[in-house]
Amino acid sequence: MLEGYVPYPEQDVKYYRAKGYWKDITIGDTLVQAAARLPFREALVGTSPVLGEVRDTYAELLAKVDRLALHLLRLGVKPGERALFQLPNIPEFIYLYYALQQIGAIPVMSQAAFRRREMDYLCEHTEATVYACQDHFRNFDYTVLASELQTNSPSLRIVLIAGNHVGPGQVSMGELLTTPVKDEEMQRHLLVKMRPNPDDVAVFQLSGGTTGLPKVIPRTHNAYLCCSEAAAKVGCFNKDTVFLAATPLPHNFTITSPGIHGAVLYGSKIVLPVSPAPDKIFQLVEQEKVTYMPGVPAMLISWMNYPELSRFDTSSLQVIISGGSKLNEKVAGEVESRLGVKLQQTLGMAEGLNTFTRLDDPVEVFTRTVGRPLLQDDEIRIVDDHGDDVPAGEMGELWTRGPYTIRGYYRAEEHNRRAFSPDGFYKTGDMVSLDPSGNLIVEGRKKDLINRGGEKISAEEIENLILSHPKIVNTAVVSMPDPVLGEKLCAYVQLKPETKLELSELRSFLTSKQIAPFKLPERMEVIDEFPLTAVGKISKKYLREDIAAKLIAETNIN
Repeated sequence: MLEGYVPYPEQDVKYYRAKGYWKDITIGDTLVQAAARLPFREALVGTSPVLGEVRDTYAELLAKVDRLALHLLRLGVKPGERALFQLPNIPEFIYLYYALQQIGAIPVMSQAAFRRREMDYLCEHTEATVYACQDHFRNFDYTVLASELQTNSPSLRIVLIAGNHVGPGQVSMGELLTTPVKDEEMQRHLLVKMRPNPDDVAVFQLSGGTTGLPKVIPRTHNAYLCCSEAAAKVGCFNKDTVFLAATPLPHNFTITSPGIHGAVLYGSKIVLPVSPAPDKIFQLVEQEKVTYMPGVPAMLISWMNYPELSRFDTSSLQVIISGGSKLNEKVAGEVESRLGVKLQQTLGMAEGLNTFTRLDDPVEVFTRTVGRPLLQDDEIRIVDDHGDDVPAGEMGELWTRGPYTIRGYYRAEEHNRRAFSPDGFYKTGDMVSLDPSGNLIVEGRKKDLINRGGEKISAEEIENLILSHPKIVNTAVVSMPDPVLGEKLCAYVQLKPETKLELSELRSFLTSKQIAPFKLPERMEVIDEFPLTAVGKISKKYLREDIAAKLIAETNIN
């Protein structure tokens, strides 16, 4: 068993198997099975920075995955080793993800926006031996970051580059995918011997946290596929489903809710867009006859308001599933009329629990709620600050336990004591209420996290960095409402006497700290004294109300 992994209790393991939740297949098995059932069915459509336009059948997809897996073995990748992913929505992500599953290595799902601070931490915490990135993406040179990680991370041995710009000591994924392995067909039997145990950790997902640096979430083959299969059933996936992965591939939402896993389980087609921009999305919907796609609320709003939507034939599109952050009820009510699709809502967390509205739910359910758990044995409690269950209909913190919810973060013993109850319930930090129909309504977050379009940002992390600015005495970072992203960052700062500071200067300072760009404050308010609570803490409630009122006043003036 992987050191630092918190296993499910043995009695729960037996129960989940007996109930059929855990089927003892691996993520790699699902691709092998799909290729055996539907070898000539189109599996993957996308654009590779080296291979160009890709259009793989399931047989072709498996062949590329197996070839890459054999090359990884040749390079010395071993079962249980960790591989940091910083790949966007390109075919190489899929090839590498499933190649690692074939040999029992563990992908670590980091975000493309992460920079040195986050990636150094992940390299150290997971002891990653492999790092994979595209050479350039969104005007950032990842080969430079890769070289820095190689220098600073003793465990890192192999850097895989998707693209034509490959630095010294780095390996071209394009060359691996196009260069046959000697006696390739004969060598593929090695992969059967490498098959991991379905109870092994298959993927490391990441969670936002109040300290800023992400917690690492170990998902096993059995538990992760349990979630994927249940979500795909609720999403009515079948072999004719065409899934457009509009949200970032590393996100739990895109992989398993129902996501890539759900598509492969059913032999569906996966389509990878080069951009989430409305014109690119709708062009693919028309071209590939897309039936199902995910989007965070900010994406849905941009799609609904796209002025040239009528230029595209989107009649194939049946369902858009919204997740990542709360969708405004008014917007939810307009999705069907504006886009001509059924809306499905989900509350999903990388730690486990997924709730879904069902496709036959009445309008008041799929516009007001995030649905109900996927499985009968997804246990939920809604509790007060003392851990006691609140009366029906009242707001409390959501706690959960079940066949695909983790029992502890990876190598985080102290944090686990706070994040999990003694009997194994995960304390989500989501404030919810239960409506009379048994569906959950999201009310907000208990933890000091800001949800910017689905990206969770720790206020504490940004505050600690701001406090290191030489002109600043004190700071508080709070959310401010935004009609598209839901929330943005506003930094309240108290300056040293006789100093001045502009937002641009603060953002430049924070950028020099090598943090992800989405964490930068988008507004700054200078304040002489901070409002305090009765116990002497900065009243963030007052500050949130203050910035909300200012935004309303500015809108009225304009």
